[in-house]
Amino acid sequence: MDLKDDTTPAPAPVAGQAPAAVSRRLRMITVIATFGGLLFGYDTGVINGALPYMTDDLGLTPVTEGMVTSSLLLGAALGAVAGGRLSDARGRRRTILTLAVLFFVGALGCTLAPTTAVMVVARFVLGLAVGGASVTVPVYLAEISPAERRGALVTRNELMIVSGQLLAFTSNAIIAQVGGESGGVWRWMLVIATLPAVVLWFGMLVMPESPRWLASQSRFGEALDVLKQVRSRARAEVELSEVSALAVRDEREKLGGWKDMKAVPWVRRLMFIGFGIAIVQQITGVNTIMYYGTQILTDAGFTADSALTANIANGVISVLATFVGIWLLGRVPRRPMLMTGQLGTTTALLLIGVFALTLPSGEIRAYAVLAMTVTFLAFQQGAISPVTWLMLSEIFPMRMRGFGMGVAAVVLWLTNFVIGLVFPSLVSGIGIAGTFFLFVAAGVLSLTFVKLYVPETKGRTLETLEAELRARYS
Repeated sequence: MDLKDDTTPAPAPVAGQAPAAVSRRLRMITVIATFGGLLFGYDTGVINGALPYMTDDLGLTPVTEGMVTSSLLLGAALGAVAGGRLSDARGRRRTILTLAVLFFVGALGCTLAPTTAVMVVARFVLGLAVGGASVTVPVYLAEISPAERRGALVTRNELMIVSGQLLAFTSNAIIAQVGGESGGVWRWMLVIATLPAVVLWFGMLVMPESPRWLASQSRFGEALDVLKQVRSRARAEVELSEVSALAVRDEREKLGGWKDMKAVPWVRRLMFIGFGIAIVQQITGVNTIMYYGTQILTDAGFTADSALTANIANGVISVLATFVGIWLLGRVPRRPMLMTGQLGTTTALLLIGVFALTLPSGEIRAYAVLAMTVTFLAFQQGAISPVTWLMLSEIFPMRMRGFGMGVAAVVLWLTNFVIGLVFPSLVSGIGIAGTFFLFVAAGVLSLTFVKLYVPETKGRTLETLEAELRARYS
């Protein structure tokens, strides 16, 4: 079976409309869990506006500026694999509770940091939480969602990520206007992140565990109880029988770790695909715009205050595009959507480079670059990012889903770390135009990889998809 081209829908779901209370429960679970995504977005986006003020107060150089920005990304790489392992061993819900504590401690540490060294350490701790959330929240949502709603519900996390970034951009601009040039204004920007961390912790206390994780631990009665909260009774029983059969098979094969990743051919192939999807999402250069957007717009010709305000447009378009992406995921296959996003982002990056190279500094260049960053984010957040996190939550076998996504996310965050670390030096060395031309070349390679290797995952239950991928790659 060629999964790349097979978009045949899955069999119709089991008859029995879910009661209204069941739908409300599923919505509540999604809202609470995706506060992890909101924190992910806020904590990665807030540095965009805080960095210029922090640079003055802490005396940052281009090198230490890169360290402050990228220390979170390095922590996220470690947090992704640790969070994946922890969620497989201890459960998705318990892991998210732990991450909420890390979010709170990391945000408070950044707020109170007296020196650059302390700031780097606190951002690293925050990164552990961001990386863990990037893995655990999508897996939790994927495992608790009905097959026909999985795309929409998992990508709500991406919506919360970009909403967190928009919140960061907006609050940065407001705080900067109110606080002006007063010392430590960046601390108020950073402390806001403690509030959703508290909401996440208290909310997850009353949320259920993933039914598929419970089944993987042979806790079938508890798994059925959770499924009855988010499905009709008839459908819950049928789904449990399918999940239980796969759990028994995975237990017999002892799937679950590094050894399987290296020794089992079909698992090894899925890890290769997962690594590729992760790299594809990052080498568009999206986070250079999220982390350094204010500086890019300033270089293009905006004043510092105008750039901070104009950068809100990037946040707004990210949220709007994610709404479109959620709508599209219910209607079009994942793989073509990913390729369309790649074409759009690569074209936008090419035009940013051309405008930076050919247009004179001033309003025309400034608004031309802003228009292209907005266009870039429309394709990135409307297609590439939601498909990336969704597919990474889908393609790995149940018993090692957290671990597999965690390892893929390590690759994603390490790629992000390298780009975040070297971007200021690249711009200083070869300019904005040359830097974005490098991202254009990477985009062409990414498009080739997706066309050749990425399978289609739409319209299948996680169990059906696992069986198909096992058969295809064994």
